[in-house]
Amino acid sequence: MGPVVASLLPLAVVVAVSPAPIIAVVLMLLTPRAGGTSAGFLAGWIVGIAGVTAGFLLLAADTAPSSSGGGASEAASWVQLVLGVLLLTLAAWQWWSRPAPGEEPELPSWLAAIDRFTPVRAGGLGLALSAVNPKNLLVCVAAGLAIAAGGLSAAQGTWAVVVFTVTAASTVAVPVLAFAAGHRRMSGPLESLRGGLIARGRSVAAMLLLVIGVLLLGQALTGLA
Repeated sequence: MGPVVASLLPLAVVVAVSPAPIIAVVLMLLTPRAGGTSAGFLAGWIVGIAGVTAGFLLLAADTAPSSSGGGASEAASWVQLVLGVLLLTLAAWQWWSRPAPGEEPELPSWLAAIDRFTPVRAGGLGLALSAVNPKNLLVCVAAGLAIAAGGLSAAQGTWAVVVFTVTAASTVAVPVLAFAAGHRRMSGPLESLRGGLIARGRSVAAMLLLVIGVLLLGQALTGLA
């Protein structure tokens, strides 16, 4: 199970470092309905990640011969190859679209309206960002196929999905749980985090996507060799 989990961690990091959900949950935590909306968003985020990953794990397990993981392994390698190219493209786009020094970043309209979100609407946003967003969807598909290619038992596959989901959702879960534990002390750090994410989120994301994209390409080429 160890090698499978090791192959999942770079994929989980790709989801975890996505700037949009982190900024969204931080903004929610600065609104009057912080507790309800952030919890709803986290629930939708987790359900989307786990649902897509488990769904493609089951699909790959049903379509691949039980005696051999070759089909699932090859499919996982091809998905990793496509994902690696996509991440390198996204890294270039994030870098070139980052705000110039001194330029005020412009928030998407849905982020600007986040203070009017209800818990249900926040949950739908979390689900959409995890299960409908093309990059995150492809990452979860790759994770499901990688687990299927590992030849794990049902229990081990379930744990692999849990590990991937917990890691991928951690950057959203930590602020929500920290706020729930001590919201009176969180307003200052959240304001600082919000400013840093908006100003430098694209630059940080570009560098991380570059590193992980190269890593995934290496894994894919090794698997296809």
